[in-house]
Amino acid sequence: MRYLIDNFAEVMAITRTHLVLALVPLLLGLVIAVPVGAVIRGAGWARRITTTVSSLAYTIPSLALFVIIPPLVGISAIDPLNVIIALTVYSTALLLIAVPTALDTVPATVIDAADAIGFGRLRRTLTVDLPLALPVFVATLRVVVVTNIAMVSVGALIGVGGLGKLFTQGYQRDYPDQIVAGIIVTLVLALIFDRLVFLLGRLATPWTRADARGQRTPREDPA
Repeated sequence: MRYLIDNFAEVMAITRTHLVLALVPLLLGLVIAVPVGAVIRGAGWARRITTTVSSLAYTIPSLALFVIIPPLVGISAIDPLNVIIALTVYSTALLLIAVPTALDTVPATVIDAADAIGFGRLRRTLTVDLPLALPVFVATLRVVVVTNIAMVSVGALIGVGGLGKLFTQGYQRDYPDQIVAGIIVTLVLALIFDRLVFLLGRLATPWTRADARGQRTPREDPA
C-alpha cells in the first residue's frame, strides 16, 4: 500500500492505459459477435464451425499470439494495437459461443408469438430475442471483461503499457511492494467492472427484478 500512496499519479496513468487496452477489445468483440452470433444461431453447420474455430482461437497462448500478430498486420510488436487485436480475438471467441447459447434460452412460445403478430426476423431479434437472452449473456460478458483486465498484464512482457509494468519492473528491481501494488489494482479493477456489468445487466432487464420480488411475496397465514 505504501507504494500505491507514494506513486499514486503514476499508477493511475498506467491504470488508464490498462483499461483502454482491456475495454476496447471487449467493445470490438461485442460489435463482431452479437450480429454474427444472431445470424449463425439457426444455421447448424455454421454454428458448429464457428464454435470449433472460436474454441481453437481461445486456446492459443497469449504470448504466441503477441508474436504472430505483428508480422501478419504489419505493426511493431510493442504497438498497443498488438494487444488490442489479440484480446479482440479472445473476446470475440468467447462471445461468439455465448450469443447463440443465450439466444437458445428464449422460450419457443415467445418466438412463435412474435412471429404470429408479424415480427420480421431482424425486428424479433432486436426487440424480443436479445433482450430476453441478456441475463444469460451477461454471465459470459462478466467473464470476458475480467479475463481481459487480467490478460492485459501479459502485454508488459513485450513492452506494452499497463499494470503488468508493475510486475515486470518489480521483478527486475526485486521490489515486491511494486508487484503487490499491481496485483491489488488489477483485482480492484476486475471487481469493479464485474459488478458494473452485473448492475448494467440488471438495469437492462427490469422484468427479472419484478419476477424476483414476486417470488418473495409473503405467504398467506393458513389460520
